[in-house]
Amino acid sequence: MILAMDCPWGFIDGMKVVVDPCFWTLCLGDMRWLRNQVVAPLTEELVFRACMLPMLVPCAGPSTAIFTCPLFFGVGWGKHIMFQFSYTAVFGAYTAFIFIRTGHLVGPVLCHSFCNYMGFPALSTALDHPHRLTILSFYVLGVVLFFLLFFPMTDPFFYGLPTPVCTLTSTSGSICS
Repeated sequence: MILAMDCPWGFIDGMKVVVDPCFWTLCLGDMRWLRNQVVAPLTEELVFRACMLPMLVPCAGPSTAIFTCPLFFGVGWGKHIMFQFSYTAVFGAYTAFIFIRTGHLVGPVLCHSFCNYMGFPALSTALDHPHRLTILSFYVLGVVLFFLLFFPMTDPFFYGLPTPVCTLTSTSGSICS
């Protein structure tokens, strides 16, 4: 939000950049961009969601697995700073929930890539910004919309699988198929 307000480009200019092949050529040629936007989200979500969750859910149940899986991620990547460990644990629970609820890996991977791109919200910068009331209002709006749309947008109906890899409720005694 802060970048959008401070950016001299308009919305149309930003969209022109996104569809410009030169922009994507530069991104794909940058190893840091590839690591942060493609490789890390894909491999981390594959290991910690697609591989680990189907093993944890039958043993611990879906709710416990959603909150246990991120702890392995935090410990596995050596997140020794408490704030960073907490942030990755909450984010990991969120992507675990998305994976279990939708049955797809695409949602967690895209969410992970987006969060790597955006970073953690800079609340201290927002508080010091001349348009802080507008920025904070959009932060609050974002949080409210997140919670209002969380369940409707992850409804398994939208994702076309008759039975996801794992579900939040058990219909036949088995949680994973």
